[in-house]
Amino acid sequence: MRLTILGGGGFRVPLVYGALLGDRGEGRVSHVTLYDEDPGRLTAMARVLADQAAASGAADAPAVTATGDLDEALRGTDFVFSAIRVGGLEGRAADERIALAEGVLGQETVGAGGIAYGLRTVPVVREIARRIARTAPDAWVINFTNPAGVVTEAMAEVLGDRVIGICDSPVGLGRRIARLLGARPQDAWIDYVGLNHLGWVRGLRVGGRDELPRLLADDKALESFEEGRLFGADWLRSLGAIPNEYLHYYYFNRDTVRAYQRAERTRGAFLRDQQRAFYAGTGRPDGPPGSALAAWDRTRAEREATYMSENREVAGVGEREESDLESGGYEKVALALMRAIARDERATLILNVRNRGTLSVLDADAVIEVPCLVDANGAHPVAVDPLPLHAVGLVTSVKAAEREVLAAAASGARADAVKAFALHPLVDSVAVARRLLDGYATEHPGLGYLR
Repeated sequence: MRLTILGGGGFRVPLVYGALLGDRGEGRVSHVTLYDEDPGRLTAMARVLADQAAASGAADAPAVTATGDLDEALRGTDFVFSAIRVGGLEGRAADERIALAEGVLGQETVGAGGIAYGLRTVPVVREIARRIARTAPDAWVINFTNPAGVVTEAMAEVLGDRVIGICDSPVGLGRRIARLLGARPQDAWIDYVGLNHLGWVRGLRVGGRDELPRLLADDKALESFEEGRLFGADWLRSLGAIPNEYLHYYYFNRDTVRAYQRAERTRGAFLRDQQRAFYAGTGRPDGPPGSALAAWDRTRAEREATYMSENREVAGVGEREESDLESGGYEKVALALMRAIARDERATLILNVRNRGTLSVLDADAVIEVPCLVDANGAHPVAVDPLPLHAVGLVTSVKAAEREVLAAAASGARADAVKAFALHPLVDSVAVARRLLDGYATEHPGLGYLR
């Protein structure tokens, strides 16, 4: 089986390759093609993957090839993993800086930053979807490109249900809650619903019994994991649910914006500088065996430890604890998804898929994030209870903003792009929306299509 990774020079590619190295079943991935427009990043990542294969000792490690030709990368592939970053980390840093100057959030998937990122990414992924449909029509696409919900919805316009979005946040949250309640994650049914980076765990059933109320009643347990410390026990009990960590940007928006404005540099600027140093060092061919993988491990550990540091500052919870540093496991979700489809190994996974009537407040084509049953025919969303009113408001307003991103990317109309910013609940003024678009259009050549 062949896998193509779009954004194959990306920093998280070794997570995917590591999961493939650990897959010993029949019909496993035998060949990985890395596609990237940056040859330096491709060279560095190929070195890391070679070190991984050598360290594993596996005689049958998936072969790796690298190319800058998209059609060549797609030809004959069975699965496409999309993890591109249009504008690079320089673009992300600009997204954050421009938004913060206007007093609003510039995070890469939430608020003004997510809108800007979507506006320059959607035209690119629509073209990629058309190339996939033409060159590899039988391939399944697994999307991790952010903002994952709107990008998956854009690609689904061309590919239908053969594109499925994944995210590691719900996986990590469900795992932490299950372990706190003394359950094995694989034995628990997680009642999770929402949009990408905008969802809530409303129940966790083990043996048919909902154990979440037991967690919500226990202050000590609530304060022992990342989301409990971020949101606080009282607020979680008020909601009767555990929000995805990204909802901290909504529930504590003013506080988080202030913390980001005080920070020495934004998250995007930190990652830009960190990865610039990593790729510059790792791309050199003269390093000793294993040095590329060692450099990647060190860089990744620092990256994980500083994740959402401003939000933890707002909550007053200090450094991340060891138990919170474990990856949410998007690479494991991707592997489980591929196995379920390729081998008809039925699985239940939280995924980004078309609504198909699952949430009555959204239309059938809206991409949502919910538990799905996966088999050889793809991912099928499971029926869920209706959203509470407070969640309806957030979900529908954010989806409305996403739809304007899709409209703007199709029409090239400035008015549609302004509307995308202005409708988002974290942008508090039409005047601010107009200034944001002016700032982003000046900074990003990729937004030159807007008129």
